[in-house]
This record gives sequence, structure tokens and C-alpha cells, in this order.
Amino acid sequence: MENSKVAELKLLVEQLKLNPSLLENPDLSFFSHYLHSMGATFPPASNSVRDDDVVESDIELDDADVVESDNDPPQKMGDSSIEVSEENLDAAQALKIKAMDALEKGMLAVISLLNEAIDYLTEAITLNPHSAILYATRASIFVKMKKPNAAIRDAEAALKVNPDSAKGHKTRGLAMAMLGSWEEAAHDLHFASRLDYDEEINSVLKKVEPNVKKIEEHRRKYERLKKEKELKRVEQERQRRQAAQNSPNKVRNEQTTHGQVIGIHTTGELETISSAASKASRLLVIYFTATWCGPCRYLSPTYVNLAGKYQKVCFLKVDIDEAQAVARLWNVSSVPTIFFIKNGKEVDKVVGADKNALEKKIIQHAG
Repeated sequence: MENSKVAELKLLVEQLKLNPSLLENPDLSFFSHYLHSMGATFPPASNSVRDDDVVESDIELDDADVVESDNDPPQKMGDSSIEVSEENLDAAQALKIKAMDALEKGMLAVISLLNEAIDYLTEAITLNPHSAILYATRASIFVKMKKPNAAIRDAEAALKVNPDSAKGHKTRGLAMAMLGSWEEAAHDLHFASRLDYDEEINSVLKKVEPNVKKIEEHRRKYERLKKEKELKRVEQERQRRQAAQNSPNKVRNEQTTHGQVIGIHTTGELETISSAASKASRLLVIYFTATWCGPCRYLSPTYVNLAGKYQKVCFLKVDIDEAQAVARLWNVSSVPTIFFIKNGKEVDKVVGADKNALEKKIIQHAG
């Protein structure tokens, strides 16, 4: 077998070591069948990295004051379509006063008195369904009774009447905190605080805000991990495609059928090909170029023709914008720059679009 064919076979084997999934390529099925016939076993087919590979851990939150969700039937609401008379306004106000009296007595947690206050406020709401304060007050009693869902329904009814109801935002925020909905609670409580600050809001926020901070940090952490996983998946897929292109049946052939110029995209690819060329005692020529470079466009056709002319020389091409890591590794400061490598060592180089110097160097070092 010719040395060039042996070198290409070695290159394929090196690529398979780096990325065994290449054996899944239909173009290499003949090689896979041969290996199977010789008793070889293959690693399981590799799956690309998925978002659900990132398993989120639990967040340690302070939920000591969280209560079970109340599932009572929705409380009676007022009919917002009715017109409220002066008589109804007065009656509703009188009922509100009775409710507040019952509430004051119910501060000792006498449930019957709290229910009495709820009843007075419910009747008042039916008489005056356009009062945000009536809904918000009833919501505050539901908070005291640890019925957060009922409180949220009333708070939202209050905010529908008056979106700037401080008590509506406050009671909904308190109820959200009771349910452990920390971010929603913080939003409402901060809004209420800007409208009408009080110590109760400040006290609850001292418990809510640390939990919100933990949630935000947790979210940022796993969004970062998912992004890293996705970038890794994209890079793995790019390397897989490139490795397949650089196999003997997929070597890139640029602009002409006279010879082969292999495109290099990663330092790993360059190391693999350099090793194969060194073992085969072949001259390795590395051409650093860029799409925006005028002299490179002038030199490139000649470089491709030389690849066809000197079949035993390995010709590589590196776009410095696409393969920045490779360019940094070789300290490339201008293009075109061409390095000549023999037995793993740099033996010469050409800087600039000097066609004559390029071929002379190839002749000099290829022997």
C-alpha cells in the first residue's frame, strides 16, 4: 500500500479515536461492518446534550409560614353592573363599621367574630360593589383566617376597581407569601409600599426577599448551565461534521480536482493531521488566510494547484477568523502566512503572496 494511503488510513483511525460516533456515518458503514465481522464492539451511540440533562436541585427556602392552599367555594361577590344609590352607600358604610367592630373583637382569634365581620362585609359589597376598600378589607380578614386563595380573589376584585389600591396590592402580596409564591408576593408588597408604606409590609418583606434572591440566583445558575450545555452540544456537532469531512471519503476539495487542501478548524484537527504527516515523513504546509485578505485571494488558486502538483505533500488551510485558537497557537500576525513542517518541526515559512517562493520552499523541503 502506498505511504499516502497508509497516512490517510491512520488519519481516519485518529479521527475515530477522537469521535467514535463517526462510525454512525452511512458513508463508513462498510468499515463498521468489517469491524463487526472481526468481533469488534462499539460504544453506545452518543446522544447530543439535551436541556433536560441539567437536573435542577431543590432550593432551600424559608417556608416556615407557608400554609396549605384553601379550597373553599368562592365567596360571594358584588354585581359591578348595578348602580349604587345613596341609600345603599350609607347602608354599606354602616355594615363596614359593624364589620370593623367585629374584626377588632376578633383580634383574639375568635373565628366566629371574624366570620361575622366577613358576613357584614359581604352584605356591604352586594350593596356597593364599586368599593375597592370593601373588597380589600374582606381580603385582609381572609389573610388573618389563613385563607390565601379567598384573600387573592378579593384583592384582585379590589384592584379591578382601583388598580392603585395599596391595600389591594398589600393583601394579595401577603396571601401570595402565605402560599409560598415569593416573587409574586415581593412584586405586590413593593408596589404597596410605594403607595402606602407600613411596618407589616416591611416585616413580611424581610422573609420574602431572601427567598426571592435564592430563586433568582438558582434560575441564573441553571440558565447558565443550560446555555453551556447547548454550546457544548453545538460544538460537538460541529466537530462531528468536520471530522466526517476530513475522513478519507470526505476530504475537502477546494475549487479544483487536481489535489486536496484540507480545511482546519480546531487545534485538535491540526494536531491529528500533523501527527499523521510526521509518522509518514510527509512535508506539512499550513496556509493561514482570511476571506477579507486581497493577497490571500491572489495566492489561493496557486496554493490549490500546488496541492494537485505535489501529491506527497500535505496541504492545510486555516481561516484565521474561523479558527482563531489555531491562529493564536501559531502566533499569526498577518496573512497570508505559510508554515512548512517536517517531522513535527517548523523548517521554514513564507509571509506574503510570493508564489515563486512558495513553490521553491515546497521543492526544497518535500524531498
